[in-house]
Amino acid sequence: MSLGIRTLTGAGIEAALDDLARLRIAVFHDWPYLYDGDRDYERRYMAGYRDNPRAILVGAFAGEQLVGAATGTPMEDHAEGFAGAFADSGLDLSDIFYCAESVLLPDWRGQGAGHAFFEAREAQGRRLCRRYSAFCSVIRPEDHPRRPEGYRPLDGFWRKRGYAPLPGVVAEFDWKDIDDDAPTRHRLQFWIREL
Repeated sequence: MSLGIRTLTGAGIEAALDDLARLRIAVFHDWPYLYDGDRDYERRYMAGYRDNPRAILVGAFAGEQLVGAATGTPMEDHAEGFAGAFADSGLDLSDIFYCAESVLLPDWRGQGAGHAFFEAREAQGRRLCRRYSAFCSVIRPEDHPRRPEGYRPLDGFWRKRGYAPLPGVVAEFDWKDIDDDAPTRHRLQFWIREL
């Protein structure tokens, strides 16, 4: 079965909140995020996309089943968490469209959803007259005990799409890893490209 890619808005996002929460928890549970997710938190977080007319949520569907999703929003909508990371970058948050999460269940990878996710979000950034598109990826040590043998990061995919790490622009967020008793601080590297 091939994937169908659809943009969700308003009521469509509302109807998909439980599936979106499930997807984020399932995909981010794995390396490199190792996130011990909470469905209630996820529903509250994703509702921010439902309530933001400038945000985009792109769903990947196998028939009617949501098997992947990607979100994006103007960077200043995340100013509370990201302003510090960009403070010395020389970039204005209002020039950047933020490609937030991109999650896809493993059985559906390799069918072009990753490209479709980026294309839809970059198009939204251009519609909003943004100069740049950016996202962030978690930084984990090479010798982390949970790093899977043979793991290949997505750096090559991102570089082919024109993204590059933005030197010195690193955000910090707390979340609970799957083996931890409490949340810990994690560092995330920003990647950027011109639109």
